[in-house]
Amino acid sequence: MCVLATNSDPIRCQPMLMTDWRQQAQRLHREAQTFYLAFKHPRVPWSARLVAACTAGYLFSPIQLIPNFIPVIGLLDDLLVFFLGAKLIQRLIPPEVLSECRDRAKAAEMRRKEEVRSAPAIIAFVVIATLWLLVAVAAGAVMVNYIPR
Repeated sequence: MCVLATNSDPIRCQPMLMTDWRQQAQRLHREAQTFYLAFKHPRVPWSARLVAACTAGYLFSPIQLIPNFIPVIGLLDDLLVFFLGAKLIQRLIPPEVLSECRDRAKAAEMRRKEEVRSAPAIIAFVVIATLWLLVAVAAGAVMVNYIPR
């Protein structure tokens, strides 16, 4: 998206759409974790757990009203079931339990971000990437030797 800047720099293009999608995906992940934590919370009524289980069951079930291999409509019914299930769960869960679970989900997200940036995690990533690259090169060398010329 391009935005109007100053007189010296009339138009500056910024990738705002990408950051919006990233923020929406992070928010959706946090809400999913909130519902998971609420599902395990002892003060959540059984009706909210039933709605959560039925929503997840429908989304992961291979038998659906509109199959997923139909390009657009197959995913739209999943989106509709997810949206309606989430709204119903929000109404069924007590507000204090929902806010407590949201706080726990935010804390878990912060811990996850700190763990990803830790030195052992970065070293493990570099080691695994190097091993994959070496295996790919070795497999390519073996293939070149065994393919007849």
